Amino acid sequence: MTSRLFALSFDANQPLRLARFWSGVLGWDLADDPRDGVALLPSDDTGFRIRFLPTGRPKVGPNPMHFDLTSTSLEDQRQTVARALELGAEHIDIGQRPEEGHVVLADPDGNEFCVIAPGNDFLADCGFVGALACDGSQEVGYFWSEALGWPLVWDQDQETAIRSPLGGPKITWGGPPLNPRTGKQRLHFDLAPPADGDQQTEVDRLLSLGATRIDIGQGEVSWVVMADPDGNEFCVLTPR
Repeated sequence: MTSRLFALSFDANQPLRLARFWSGVLGWDLADDPRDGVALLPSDDTGFRIRFLPTGRPKVGPNPMHFDLTSTSLEDQRQTVARALELGAEHIDIGQRPEEGHVVLADPDGNEFCVIAPGNDFLADCGFVGALACDGSQEVGYFWSEALGWPLVWDQDQETAIRSPLGGPKITWGGPPLNPRTGKQRLHFDLAPPADGDQQTEVDRLLSLGATRIDIGQGEVSWVVMADPDGNEFCVLTPR
């Protein structure tokens, strides 16, 4: 059996502030997190929670993954942008073109996200959180498809996307060229083995798929820190 995507974790300079921001944008409920952070519990079929974990590191460079939020109309897009700005977001320029139709914002910690214009067929049935858009190779898309047991729903021109069989957002990888790494990533996946599974068995399976174990200074902890074939960090938790 495969692990499930338990959480998307943000390293946050102000975890509670960032959690309140995203709670206001997404409408998800706040909850305590066992790693001295704050969590948001999904209000729909998204299937994974969002965790905000304390860090003293400043953000350096663009994140290799970001949310694409969907819109049902131009007015709905305008309202989402206005709500995010009121909660502390700001407009940013990452080289987007006006004809692309999406609005690029940064949350109070500087994490990029997009509010997509209506009429996007690729995200049509994915919900408000339409996608987690990632910088990554075709190989890493194949890796995560096997790691999570999510089928490929797009595989063209080295761009890939996967989606849970239960629905919810897609995870997409844009293919080459990849952006240079800028130190420890501020967003990472937390995987949880099945409740009747074993952490070491799952680590061994992920190693066989092309992951590696890495040391980021985590010390003696209950989770295992790994990297996917593109070098993106992720954690394998104990079963829960």
